[in-house]
Amino acid sequence: MGVLFFYIHMKATNIKEGIYWVGAIDLSVRNFHGYLTQRGTTYNAYLIIDEKITLVDSVKETHTDEMLSRISSIIDPSKIDVIICNHVEPDHSGAISAIVEKNPNVTVVTCASGKKGLEQHYYGNWNYHIIKTGDTYSIGKRSFEFLLTPMVHWPDNMICYMPEEKILFSNDSFGQHYATSARFDDEVSKDEALYEAKKYFANIVLPYSSQVLKELEAASKFDIELMCTSHGIIWKKYIADIVQLYNTWARNVTKKKVVIAYDTMWKSTEKMAYALYEAFEQEGYEIALRNLQVNHESDVMTDVIDSEYICVGSPTLNSEMMTNVAGFLTYMRGLAPKGGRKAIAFGSFGWNGKSIPGVEQYLKDCNYDVKAVFTHQYRPTKEDLRAITQKTIEIINQ
Repeated sequence: MGVLFFYIHMKATNIKEGIYWVGAIDLSVRNFHGYLTQRGTTYNAYLIIDEKITLVDSVKETHTDEMLSRISSIIDPSKIDVIICNHVEPDHSGAISAIVEKNPNVTVVTCASGKKGLEQHYYGNWNYHIIKTGDTYSIGKRSFEFLLTPMVHWPDNMICYMPEEKILFSNDSFGQHYATSARFDDEVSKDEALYEAKKYFANIVLPYSSQVLKELEAASKFDIELMCTSHGIIWKKYIADIVQLYNTWARNVTKKKVVIAYDTMWKSTEKMAYALYEAFEQEGYEIALRNLQVNHESDVMTDVIDSEYICVGSPTLNSEMMTNVAGFLTYMRGLAPKGGRKAIAFGSFGWNGKSIPGVEQYLKDCNYDVKAVFTHQYRPTKEDLRAITQKTIEIINQ
């Protein structure tokens, strides 16, 4: 059943009377679908003690025993009557089978696409209760209202609201890969929590921005005191902040900022990157200069989502761009940032400059407005670099 915690008594965390966090903390995970998770993550599940004892979501299968231990600090897991599955992805649904094993009569509440996904993952003949947007489900003194949010970021995504407690169980929306024993936003660094939320949006949610805007509009009717996410901390004090940021990111709003991402072999392309840096610095831009040898693509994407300009450079190696650059461009193209961004391609070469047209094409594939392409054979002189700086200043001021 995964990581064994049978020798440790994990405790649930009370977040409101009769409502507990019973999730798992994953301190060691460093890669999530290619996304660098330097701070680890949590898999959040919530236990509600009512006439029908209810579990909202579960955890990754490897952390099943941790979840069961936390539940057991409150009740016998076999007494759970209802499981609400807001999302089929295995880091949310991986421990449902363990609850079904303990109570085969448990009711699994999900949407039609959620049922289909669960059946295709776990092949169990479970007792389903299918809901749609606007449906309610009573568990006694409390109830849930459901809102389907397809493609934020899977077809089965949904969220649920508990009006009696003013809690929104938001699943992946507003989440962060942030492993901490603290449960609420006011118990951690606000800047850290918001940065990790931004990184999560940039690397997971960004392609579904139009769907996010629909979700934000539909959920705006809810009076929310707690926003219980499926990863990271629970939003309490800074709900207005994170909702406003989601509105900004989903609308692809940019600011006076530039990302300059590059790789280099003998420093020629790097010199060109610094020539661009000088131009944007003179024009008062916030600058994210990122050597892709030492900066992960998921961190660079976190800068991309609010940048007006994206500049990408590569030397030519074996008639191709450097693999770090190719990987970043492929990754960025898949995340499909919109918003009328501008771009510059640049790079040095020896006898074959085929990499730079490839960089330019990737930027066009992202629907960026490519304003310039700078190339140089071998090592640029100071005059060459000044020319790049001057031309870039002219482009900025067009």
